[in-house]
Amino acid sequence: MTKTKTVAAKKTTKKAPAKKVVAKKAPAKKVVAKKAPQKIANNKSKIAAYKSKKNEKYMSDAMKRHFVAVLLLWKEHLLDEMQKTFDHLKTKGETYADPVDRASQEEEFAFELRTRDRERKLISKIAVSLEKIKQDDYGWCDSCGDEIGIKRLEARPTATHCIDCKTLDEIKEKQLNG
Repeated sequence: MTKTKTVAAKKTTKKAPAKKVVAKKAPAKKVVAKKAPQKIANNKSKIAAYKSKKNEKYMSDAMKRHFVAVLLLWKEHLLDEMQKTFDHLKTKGETYADPVDRASQEEEFAFELRTRDRERKLISKIAVSLEKIKQDDYGWCDSCGDEIGIKRLEARPTATHCIDCKTLDEIKEKQLNG
């Protein structure tokens, strides 16, 4: 009987530290929760999708105001991310003696810079879209002149082609590139 009591005693002592480990992991989950709101890539978390009113003409003033707000918010977010990258590169710019650490750091910096370069190009597309809104050309396909469509513009506010023309362009590109 003494053997069973010591085994039972060992089991209870093993369970107590396991609860402490769970308590230590809880703050790590809070850090993950803080990173979630940063995703504004499609602006859907800040501005609701536009709902057109009955008999509202395409690209009315209200629609234009909506897309100006969407584009400006997106541009602001991208500029903030660029500034964060710049600050990160500035503060983490130390060189490591270990070649593996240095290579990892350089790869991380190269990845961030490629991402920011894509975002820089996107900012110029946003500027073109804002200019098109001012000239009353926004929302119309560059190829055929038809409406691009509200749903497509909500998904990609910098779209310049309607879905039909874009599909044709992609088919032609696929045929040329094999």
